[in-house]
Amino acid sequence: MWNWTYAMSIIPPLLQALKVTVSATLVAFAIAMFGGLLLALCRRSRFKPLSWIAGAVVEFIRSTPLLVQLYFIFYVLPLYGLSLSPFAAGVLGLGLHYSAYMSEVYRSGIEAVPRGQWEASTALNFTKVQTWIRVVLPQAVPPVVPVLGNYLIVMFKETPILSAITLVEMLQKAQILGSESFRYLEPFTIIGLLFLIVSYPSSILVRRLETRLNRK
Repeated sequence: MWNWTYAMSIIPPLLQALKVTVSATLVAFAIAMFGGLLLALCRRSRFKPLSWIAGAVVEFIRSTPLLVQLYFIFYVLPLYGLSLSPFAAGVLGLGLHYSAYMSEVYRSGIEAVPRGQWEASTALNFTKVQTWIRVVLPQAVPPVVPVLGNYLIVMFKETPILSAITLVEMLQKAQILGSESFRYLEPFTIIGLLFLIVSYPSSILVRRLETRLNRK
């Protein structure tokens, strides 16, 4: 049965684990946003080898499980001299995995920019860098922001998989607390509520952001 005394006593360590979970999500999301944009730009490169390599990387990442990628980064790379902490390996693996998906989001936004905008940039003698920064990206990114926001929520809910490489996030902390007290009802119920408390308001904000951008 539910024990309120025990439930209240485990809230502080679970909140500490929540900080780790949120930090891992935000850092991984930053990596995914930057990496996704870089992959999208490389796939549109006129230099065919670069475009082919970027496409192969995206397809490889999307076609292999996240768990396998995390195991490779955390357990295999140290054999070749690259050892990472559980947090660093977790955010790198999560960020690279979702960068492949975000690259497709960016690519759809870029391809939605009317061809006339590219031609106008050429007529104004804009360099390629100026065309991307001043014309293309300002039109391509805003429409896909809601999709990126949805990926942020998905990544937050995917963080429990990082426990597989010994990162003590919320799920791992709940398992530790449960194994110490042989009470699993309270810790797993609390982390479920914490995920809901963070995810649901975030989804509402994403929907409102989408509505505002559509109006504009």
